[in-house]
Order: sequence, then C-alpha cells, then structure tokens
Amino acid sequence: MTIASLQSQRFKVLLAGVFSQILCIGVARFAYTPLLPVMQQQSWIGDADGGWLAALNYAGYMLGAVLAASIRSIYLKDTLFRIGLVLAVLTTAGMALTEHFWLWAGLRFLAGLSSSGSMLLASGLILHWLIQHQQRGELGIHFAGVGIGIVVAALAVELMLGLSLNWQAQWWGFSALGAALLVPAWRWLPRPVKPVSGAGTAPQAPAKPPSRTFMRLMLPAYFCAGYGYVISATFIVTIVEREPLLAGAGNWTFALVGLAAAPAVMLWDLVARRIGYLGALSVAMWIQVVGIVLPAITSSLAGVLFSAVLYGGTFLGCVSLVLTMAGRLYPSSPAKLMGQMTLAYGAAQIFAPALTGMLAEASGNYRLGLWLAGGFVAVGALFLMWLRKVDQTAQRLDVEAKALKVA
Repeated sequence: MTIASLQSQRFKVLLAGVFSQILCIGVARFAYTPLLPVMQQQSWIGDADGGWLAALNYAGYMLGAVLAASIRSIYLKDTLFRIGLVLAVLTTAGMALTEHFWLWAGLRFLAGLSSSGSMLLASGLILHWLIQHQQRGELGIHFAGVGIGIVVAALAVELMLGLSLNWQAQWWGFSALGAALLVPAWRWLPRPVKPVSGAGTAPQAPAKPPSRTFMRLMLPAYFCAGYGYVISATFIVTIVEREPLLAGAGNWTFALVGLAAAPAVMLWDLVARRIGYLGALSVAMWIQVVGIVLPAITSSLAGVLFSAVLYGGTFLGCVSLVLTMAGRLYPSSPAKLMGQMTLAYGAAQIFAPALTGMLAEASGNYRLGLWLAGGFVAVGALFLMWLRKVDQTAQRLDVEAKALKVA
C-alpha cells in the first residue's frame, strides 16, 4: 500500500468512526435531550419519568461496556459493532411508535447498548487498525463525532420545530437521518483481517497494566466525572427552556455544547502531550465544575452560553483522554481497560438522571441537581490530583532505583 493510499484509507477509517458516533451517540442517544422538552409539552411524560428513561439508556450503555470488556475476538467485536449501527436506527424509529413507558424504557435501554458499540467497540477497532498500519494511535478525530452529533441533534430539532412537526414526526426524521449515516459508518471501517504469514506488521507495544493504587483512585474519579457529565447532557435543554428569559434558546445552547466538544478532543490531546494524561484530566474536570454549576448561579444568556462552552469543551475531552490512555496501556486489547473505566463512568449515569429528575419534580427546578453534579466532579478532580502526585512519586523512585543499579 502506497503512502497516499494509506493516508486515504486512514481518513476513511476515521470518518467511519465519526459517522458511527453521530449515529449512535448524536441520534440514538442525544436526540433525546432536545426532544425531551418537546415530548413533555406534547405527551404525558414528566421530570421524574424523563430522568428514569435517561437512566435506563445509560444502563444499556453500561451493559455494552461489560460486553466490550469481556470480548477478546476482534472479529466478534466487529460483528457486534455493525449490529449496534442497525440497532441505533431501529430504536430511534421505535420511539415514534408508542407512548407506553415500558416500551420507551426498553427502546432507550437498547439505544444505550448501541451507543456503547460506537464509543467502545469502534474505538478499539480503529485503534487496532491504526496500530496495525503504524499510524499514530490517537482518537481525537473519532471522538469529535460526538460533538458533531450533538450539533446535528440540536439543529435538527430546531429545524423540525420550525416545520411544526410533532415529537413523533421528529423521531421519524431522526431515524431517516440515522439510516443515511449507517452507510458510510458500515462501509468505511474495514473488517479486521488476519495478518498474512511473514508480512511486515507493526510490532505490538507491551501492555503496561496500571497498579492497584492507580485503579483505586482512577475508578472513583471517573465515576464522579460520569455523574457530572450526565446531568447536563440529559437536562440542559430543559433547564434553559424553563427560564422565562431564555425560552427558545435551549437547542442553540445544546448546539453550542457540541460545537465546543468537537475540536476540544484534539485540543486535549495536545494538552496531554505537554502535561500528561492525568494532568490534562485534572484541568479539564476543574473547568467542567464551573461549566456545570453556572446555570444554577445565573439565568443570563451570556452565563448559560459560557457554561455550554466550558461543559462542551471538557466532558468529551475527559472521555477521549481516558480511553486513549487505556489504549496506550493495553495496545493489543484496549477494550479491556476501556470497559473497566466505562463501567465506573456508566454506574453514575444510571442513578444520577433518575435522582436529578425526582429532585427537580419535588423542587420545581434543577438547581440542587446541578450543585450536586458539580460537587461530584470536584471530588473526582481531587482524586486525580492525588493520583498524579502518587504517579510522579512512583516515577521518581523508579528513576532513582535505575540510577542505583547503574552505579
């Protein structure tokens, strides 16, 4: 394969990941966020019900993380990834066919299962292809698809509202969009092939399993990050729309979240090169705390838009940094650590939306839920700062030990 054809193939592989993210995350998962206030206005659904549906979506995502972590065969991962693409389209269309809570719950659960395919299985497949073809193993462009998907979801709802389409017609619109996205996502990611005997393939870097201390601090830190992420991801449009002075700005705020998220993943890759993955994660989470709690402090449009930029510019960066770090620690089987990390991240996402929805229904607003989310992320940032200090101490002791051996 020539250098030009390899670069062209690399571009298509990364674009396949982007399209899969727009489909499985932007459409199957995040279309629910801008559609929630529309469904609340036009159907029976309330705050607590909306929170439970979101929780079940993340429960499906968590099950997908368990499956991704347990599967060793690259060929089975590829098959399940493609099943996830189809499932994303079908579950989106299914939302328009019923108003029964438990049918909605099942559909949101399966949609979450499909979204884990594009986030974890596709990440592993793309990393596998990049490493196999001696390309830089970074996932910034792949995860930019999440931000683009958020923008697509927000603008699509705004457009369909302008056409006076009801909530059911909007779900049908999203399912048609999903069907179009499925084609390049399916075709442009090559199926894994067995290496030809004697062919020159890139040597696999040895795995560097993290220490027990690393995992004991990293997992609760990522759990806290998951709690903070899911509240704004689920309720930001509803929160904005309920402010009398901000009515009509909810979808535009959500679109701004996506616009900030899309390039942020590549920016955080650059930051990580300078200060390390743990340092970049700590900085991102402290910024995210501000982004989460700002809507609880101010209802001004400027404050809410600034919150959207801070939140959008950090939440996806955190995910990308953690999953890329997992790929570097386990280059031959990145889904192993990706799955463990995502379990921690997803565990918080199961109960956090349900709790926040119930608090909002009881109090009439989401302020307490936002403060609670910001507090969780702050605790997670403290765990990371502690972990970074432990890691730096371990590295210093390792250098000193090697120096003594040389002496």
